[in-house]
Amino acid sequence: MSSDPYDQRAYPARLRWGRRGALDAAARGELLVVVDVLSFSTGVCWALAAGVEVFPCAPEEGPALADALGARLAVRRGAPGPSLSPASLRGLPAGTRLVLPSPNGSACSRIGAACPALVLGALVNARAAAAAAEALHLESGRPVCVLACGERWREPPAGPAEQQGWAAGEELRVALEDALGAGAILSALSLERSPEAEHAALAFEAARPRLSELLAASGSGRELIAAGFAADVEAAAELDRAGCVPRLAAGRFVHWRQA
Repeated sequence: MSSDPYDQRAYPARLRWGRRGALDAAARGELLVVVDVLSFSTGVCWALAAGVEVFPCAPEEGPALADALGARLAVRRGAPGPSLSPASLRGLPAGTRLVLPSPNGSACSRIGAACPALVLGALVNARAAAAAAEALHLESGRPVCVLACGERWREPPAGPAEQQGWAAGEELRVALEDALGAGAILSALSLERSPEAEHAALAFEAARPRLSELLAASGSGRELIAAGFAADVEAAAELDRAGCVPRLAAGRFVHWRQA
């Protein structure tokens, strides 16, 4: 028996969070499903469906990677050109090579590249992502880890960081949209789920009739709506609208059957 009570080893379907979760999945040789609903996973699904080649990276790596690849670098959301806004990615010409930085989904994908296989999941492709993960599990016998990326606090709590007990590594903010996206995928899996994964699946089933409402009212949703991106929030809530499952291969996302 494992001495780690948090490894979920007894179950073939598991739930983890954030960059630490991606590191743990890689260390345990798990098949990884990266979920960043607002908006990395959603945007890459639509970009790939349009024939765009997407290279993920952390924000600080973007310019150098784009130069090295001769690829287009995504811009800040709202600026002219492709960005993390799914609407900006759907309209790109087929064959575009795009470097898409993000602090959550893209960074977790780069960390999770050490896993035996990595695909992206979201609400828009939940059933398709679950089917891909289950097929990969049947091929390899390896467990499936669904990774809810979460968000990162931009700054410490109010007041001196030392007085608030703030420390490096405490930046993760649990994000409702990623919990629901992970739950949607786990709900569609026929594999036995860990208690953590079961909780996410049950929460999604309870929330299913109100997905659009809950995403719009969540912290991340309200932030995007206030910035003028209500359409991105609405699009991210379109359950099973896309059949595309991006799989990471040689540093870029391709259709998972082609990897």
